[in-house]
Amino acid sequence: MVDMTDTALAGTALAGLAGLLADRTRATVCLALMDGRAWTAAELARTAGVARSTATEHLNLLVSGGLLTEVRQGRHRCLRLADHAAELVERLAAAAPPGAAAPVRSLTTAHRRRALAAARTCYDHLAGTLGVAVTDAMTARGLLSWDRGLTLTDDGDRWLAALVGAWPPASRRPLVRSCLDWTERRPHLGGATGAALCSHAVEAGWVVRSRQSRALRITDAGRSELRDHLGLELPADVGARP
Repeated sequence: MVDMTDTALAGTALAGLAGLLADRTRATVCLALMDGRAWTAAELARTAGVARSTATEHLNLLVSGGLLTEVRQGRHRCLRLADHAAELVERLAAAAPPGAAAPVRSLTTAHRRRALAAARTCYDHLAGTLGVAVTDAMTARGLLSWDRGLTLTDDGDRWLAALVGAWPPASRRPLVRSCLDWTERRPHLGGATGAALCSHAVEAGWVVRSRQSRALRITDAGRSELRDHLGLELPADVGARP
């Protein structure tokens, strides 16, 4: 028997992980779960356009592979992305060739894609034009620094504490993380800081979630708050409708 090297073992593990996302149905499921919510198998089956039994087979593979976790809500089995999986899915989507998406064949699809590109959630933080603009504005105001990798400055720490209250959170996740945005092809803010900011934006009514996708609508109050807190002026069509 030939002993496998550490590199070969790592290669096997990487190939297994890549194989999980090499299937269209499983990739669609993971993208749907990027809204940060827990979905039932029936909901994910409808979204992926497959039978419930087929979806269940794919979901079991994703759970055993560590990309999804199970959440029990009463009698229902719900699923959500594992903490590390959201960044992986977003980075892979950003690495896909720009022309890889299916062609737009309806006005509804065009509106949906435009809304997602403008403002959306990337698991539990802000993404799209909105997310990148917020990250840029925080950098310009000295709340974030990129000098030695992405860090939250002392001013940023105080600013966030004043905005969201209890800070920093009792969490093992990185305080800040750079996440490559798949539509803007530039980084937006992730980590605990990005999650806290997104949560505040939703709870304070700066943005409103769409029921059909992870697109966000920026409210008039949200535009005013973003202007006051970050000096951010967004074009009227960005986040106008999810």
